[in-house]
Amino acid sequence: MNSVRAANRRPRRVSRPRPVQPDRNNAGERDEVPADMVAEESGPGAQNSPYQLRRKTLVPKRTACPAKSSMEGASTSATENFGHRAKRARVSGKSQDLPSPAEQYLQEKLPDEVVLKIFSYLLEQDLCRAACVCKRFSELANDPILWKRLYMEVFEYTRPMMHPEPGKFYPINPEEYEHPNPWKESFQQLYKGAHVKPGFAEHFYSNPTRYKGRENMLYYDTIEDALGGVQEAHFDGLIFVHSGIYTDEWIYIESPITMIGAAPGKVADKVIIENTRDSTFVFMEGSEDAYVGYMTIRFNPDDKSAQHHNAHHCLEITVNCSPVIDFCIIRSTCTVGSAVCVSGQGACPTIKQCNISDCENVGLYITDHAQGIYEDNEISNNALAGIWVKNHGNPIIRRNHIHHGRDVGVFTFDHGMGYFESCNIHRNRIAGFEVKAYANPTVVRCEIHHGQTGGIYVHEKGRGQFLENKIYANNFAGVWITSNSDPTIRGNAIFNGNQGGVYIFGDGRGLIEENDIYGNALAGIQIRTNSCPIVRHNKIHDGQHGGIYVHEKGQGVIEENEVYSNTLAGVWVTTGSTPVLRRNRIHSGKQVGVYFYDNGHGVLEDNDIYNHMYSGVQIRTGSNPKIRRNKIWGGQNGGILVYNSGLGFIEDNEIFDNAMAGVWIKTDSNPTLRRNKIHDGRDGGICIFNGGRGLLEENDIFRNAQAGVLISTNSHPILRKNRIFDGFAAGIEITNHATATLEGNQIFNNRFGGLFLASGVNVTMKDNKISNNQDAIEKAVSRGQCLYKISSYTSYPMHDFYRCHTCNTTDRNAICVNCIKKCHQGHDVEFIRHDRFFCDCGAGTLSNPCTLAGEPTHDTDTLYDSAPPIESNTLQHN
Repeated sequence: MNSVRAANRRPRRVSRPRPVQPDRNNAGERDEVPADMVAEESGPGAQNSPYQLRRKTLVPKRTACPAKSSMEGASTSATENFGHRAKRARVSGKSQDLPSPAEQYLQEKLPDEVVLKIFSYLLEQDLCRAACVCKRFSELANDPILWKRLYMEVFEYTRPMMHPEPGKFYPINPEEYEHPNPWKESFQQLYKGAHVKPGFAEHFYSNPTRYKGRENMLYYDTIEDALGGVQEAHFDGLIFVHSGIYTDEWIYIESPITMIGAAPGKVADKVIIENTRDSTFVFMEGSEDAYVGYMTIRFNPDDKSAQHHNAHHCLEITVNCSPVIDFCIIRSTCTVGSAVCVSGQGACPTIKQCNISDCENVGLYITDHAQGIYEDNEISNNALAGIWVKNHGNPIIRRNHIHHGRDVGVFTFDHGMGYFESCNIHRNRIAGFEVKAYANPTVVRCEIHHGQTGGIYVHEKGRGQFLENKIYANNFAGVWITSNSDPTIRGNAIFNGNQGGVYIFGDGRGLIEENDIYGNALAGIQIRTNSCPIVRHNKIHDGQHGGIYVHEKGQGVIEENEVYSNTLAGVWVTTGSTPVLRRNRIHSGKQVGVYFYDNGHGVLEDNDIYNHMYSGVQIRTGSNPKIRRNKIWGGQNGGILVYNSGLGFIEDNEIFDNAMAGVWIKTDSNPTLRRNKIHDGRDGGICIFNGGRGLLEENDIFRNAQAGVLISTNSHPILRKNRIFDGFAAGIEITNHATATLEGNQIFNNRFGGLFLASGVNVTMKDNKISNNQDAIEKAVSRGQCLYKISSYTSYPMHDFYRCHTCNTTDRNAICVNCIKKCHQGHDVEFIRHDRFFCDCGAGTLSNPCTLAGEPTHDTDTLYDSAPPIESNTLQHN
């Protein structure tokens, strides 16, 4: 299409500048001495002046007193020896070496102010010639004020514009520059070029005497005319476009020209090039090393929504060209297409320090295998995406500021790629970065924040690598992954989101690795609706909600993460979900460690789960996880709580040092516990009550503060081949109409005794070994001691339970048999039942003091085994 447009575009007008006529009065002399060997005098009447300076003869062509031909040979990037004094050639004869009085006066005695005043009337070549006269003239002719005046007259810049090499321009602060005269140095670098200065060309060529010495400066009224002069032999490809608005010129660049704005102050604001019908700039094959900089480029059509303007842009960069676009302001008022379009194989521009903002369409569009380097640009407030990358476009985009877009910040789709590094992407109306339809960008060390929806949105089979970014303070999730997308999210900080950290749903996948996810209002990672990511080596902490939330048939491999200090559960698994959680550290939560509910399933293995305010693990309402080889300790509400018809296979775990029971089973729950070690609990080992069931098989239950196994309130578990030993209370206690099946268990070396059955309890027993228990209760009774001496407030030894009507004891008071015999002798007493209690007489809670216990104890430790475990209220916050 571009070739068709180029063939059909209107022919350029070529307005060649008129040459300056030579000075006929000096023609003869110039014929005698070659122009490149003579330093000409300048100014009217130079031949007859009483202060005529000595003529320097035989000056080589390389001297800094150049004639016209030497200036024409200057390079656009540098002119060798510009303004530097050359060595004087030796000439025989004493008369030629002695200065005349007039010369001596001018060179040595004329005041500096007068010399500078004279020099202020000279142009640049005459100043260079004057500098060759003597050391004093050299110093005065290099005065920065003189050169600043000349410089601003030609180029208009209020600061020197340095041009050290092709494709590189930058203004400098002259006070801070290392060179003593940056104005002259910049003049030298920019000297040979064409100037587009409307209305000035006619004046320039009509006054050859006034501008004598500037013959190699070309002036044009239009950019088209300047481009038409590219083929002229004396043209070096450098075009200065001076202040003004240039409208509807056909600027098709097919050669390595350099075009730069030239104006005082903020240059780009004062040099405006605009088109209302066609693309403002079109770079075509042949413009590989072209440069455009320091100007405003606008596309401003009358019919802003016409579909044919889809092909029109402020900048259009086509196949096999690699121009540099530098320090430009780019604006488009068209509502279709894009402001900048880079398209085609070999399209590889460098666009840097540009402002692509306030466009009514896409800011920067890279497509059809185009590449390029885009650095340090300001891209903001565009109606559509700030950047589009499509169809194998693969740019390198660094340090861009992409913000306040009225759509997405960056949109890669349809196999778009790209490398995005150190960009600041924020406050866009939709996601900061969107990846769709097999797009595969790499995003490194960017900040993506304050998005009005989310931070990163990967969908419809999108991919991508998001590495070491900061993703924060977005209104929705920091990262969204959905619809069979599979990105890599590695090494990012994802924090302080107004919703969740990473949200994977709708068959999403992805590798979520080594991220720091914290301080988000909802779950750090949420996995739902058949999604199956790999989540590993992350830190997920200090969330205002939970850590990881897997629901609605979510899956995934969740391994070797550290999940801690979250407000709700560390990990939730619910509604048919089946994740694998392996080798994680889940700790220091303000509620539950891992919470399975409403048919949550999955595998929980080889994890460390510790120091939670509630239980380490809770299982409820039909959930049936496999819990294997975990270490579960330090729970303030127990190790594992299975309730409300919970199930589960709990095997080969180590459960210890929990403030309440190691395992709670209640309310019609029916788990299987095998080969666990449940020990050193600050309460009981396993507590089963309120209709709890379960199969307890081959477990080691030891060194717990209360009963190794407590079975109560209509529960009916099966205990088979367990070892229950070294407990600080009873081995097994069964009470409150519970039953049990006990087969092949070993119960030994427990302090209170082996097996205790309350009144009315019937159990099925087979092949149990109950031996070598310390039987501290029976021994205390036989010695006539109050049982409170061995229990205090902290345990409930099982024995005969009495009430004293004489002392007006209530249903909540219990008196041991020795206190009945001794302290309440002759009173009206009643045997209630054989059950678990501590003696209120020995505790000193009755009106009469106990005569057996001695001084009343002040031990008021919390009765952990008399309080039910706290069920998670996570659902209330979900």
